[in-house]
Amino acid sequence: MGDLDEAARRLAADQAGVVTARQATALGLSARAVAGRVERGHWQRIHTGVYATFSGEPSRQALLWAAVLRGGPGAMLSYQTAAEVHGLVRRPAPLIHLTVPAGRRPEHVRGLVIHRSNRADTARHPVLLPPRTRVEETALDLAAAALCFDDALGWVSAACAGRLTTPAKIQAAMAQRAKMPHRAGLAAALADVAAGANTVLEYRYLRDVERPHGLPRARRQVRVRRGGRSEYRDLVYDGYGVVVETDGRTAHLVTAAWRDAHRDNAADADGFITLRYSWSDVNGRPCYVARQVAAALTRRGWPGKLRPCSPACTAPAGGHLSCAL
Repeated sequence: MGDLDEAARRLAADQAGVVTARQATALGLSARAVAGRVERGHWQRIHTGVYATFSGEPSRQALLWAAVLRGGPGAMLSYQTAAEVHGLVRRPAPLIHLTVPAGRRPEHVRGLVIHRSNRADTARHPVLLPPRTRVEETALDLAAAALCFDDALGWVSAACAGRLTTPAKIQAAMAQRAKMPHRAGLAAALADVAAGANTVLEYRYLRDVERPHGLPRARRQVRVRRGGRSEYRDLVYDGYGVVVETDGRTAHLVTAAWRDAHRDNAADADGFITLRYSWSDVNGRPCYVARQVAAALTRRGWPGKLRPCSPACTAPAGGHLSCAL
């Protein structure tokens, strides 16, 4: 049994300490031997037929492996859980999401959400473990389940902003799907993501503020080296010394607010004007934002002219820039 125990340990090490009853049997451990290890507290059962080969609290990685092994052949982490292991989200979802091939009908397992897909082989990442959907497929699965376009775009933007994939790869994955909510809007938005719009708010700024009002094209996510560290400015209007920072959060942590203030101070020290806008600004009053940005650009030598985005546009109306709509 020593050699078999060593083989079991090697297999368990590759699976965060988790094995199935079938794997244990293949290694020569009888059902009685497995039961004895559980009774003595050396092993513990996580799911039916799935065991942790240790005592104590299972790690998150062990729980993910246990879920995949319980899901059976072809199972892979997906949706929110794949987003977790890919680094798209910081906090684990309360339930573990799995995708299995469409032909399978696994029974309900407490704590797991099972999705079925007829593209499981294509969606599965070829090498990463525990098995999970590719990052493009993960982003598109979550986008398809989103309640609105902005949430859908948020997932694909996050995947690209995190350098986990590219807009071209997401476009290619989306083209393979027979059904995809928001397909046309996402396809158009991905072109802007490719041009540097890292977040939904930056995309909205480009779509609703900059482009329809005839403002010059800003460079996006401009890297600045300062004190041995890299800082990124959301939008920089080269030649005019104007920086626009967007923030989609409704509230700032104190540390984040000070970090933004320090970044703005650094830009000012370099001779830039920094304008900062929230979600409510860009989403709720884009014409007002366009008028402020145009005024700053004009003071810095922009020769262009602000144009109305629609017959009802208030951007070129003049008046006090501090007024609200």
